Amino acid sequence: YASVIRIDERTGIALSTDGVGTKLLVAEELGRFDTVGIDCVAMNVNDVICVGAEPLAMLDYIAIDRASPEICEAIGVGLARGATLAGIEIPGGELAQLGEMVHGVDVSGACFGTVALDAIVDGRRAAAGDSIIGIPSSGLHSNGYTLARASLEGLDLGEDPEGRLGRPLGEALLEPTVIYVKAIVELLRSEVDVRGLAHITSGGVNNLLRLAAPVGYEIDAPLPPQPIFELIRERGNVSDEEMHEVFNMGCGFCVVVPENDEARALDMLRTHHPGAARVGRVTDDAGHV
Repeated sequence: YASVIRIDERTGIALSTDGVGTKLLVAEELGRFDTVGIDCVAMNVNDVICVGAEPLAMLDYIAIDRASPEICEAIGVGLARGATLAGIEIPGGELAQLGEMVHGVDVSGACFGTVALDAIVDGRRAAAGDSIIGIPSSGLHSNGYTLARASLEGLDLGEDPEGRLGRPLGEALLEPTVIYVKAIVELLRSEVDVRGLAHITSGGVNNLLRLAAPVGYEIDAPLPPQPIFELIRERGNVSDEEMHEVFNMGCGFCVVVPENDEARALDMLRTHHPGAARVGRVTDDAGHV
């Protein structure tokens, strides 16, 4: 999720970079860019915390065909909101007007944080029997939009298909990515033994396999997916296997703790994310979810 560079005998800098992806095409179609900055921050800081680091700052990069004050201001509103939610600074960035190369707009960023070298979390201490806690997503977050847009092609973004979403489709697709920083940093500072952290993005819960321990993971009580996922599956005739490979399916982040720390971890996480719940356990079936 992030690389850690040793800067002295005690401290490392965690580095990560990511972008918003083709979710921006939905924003362009709706002419609404005030939330994509939140997504940009979220996709970066949620990766940095996975190594046990506390995110400190991020730089943004906006590539656009022709700089529009209105679009750039709206993106800035989201970036500022995301920075507040993550507790970070955005001290600078880059705006590139690239009409010959870019058609539309792209937003990405690079984040850094600090972590004590003896406190890095890479999952190597995860052991069979440990509990897996899932924290709900808010929807698609910022992954899988190529498949989502293809599946939902022809639907009016301003309407609620068959009344299934409880709001217009465009609003559901632009729902910002959840930022998990404050909850995870609080957990890391507690007495809970945090053994693994996984940002669930493209790849779904298979992202747990990024953790270093030679173990497997059994998800026996998955979090409920939002209605948007079922709409995509039906409209696009997408298999369950592909849905779980492409989307987070309602779970945006996972925490691995010893079974005897499960209750304490849940109490802490639920103060920030009420839907957090045990979703499974670590197994000795190495490499399999």
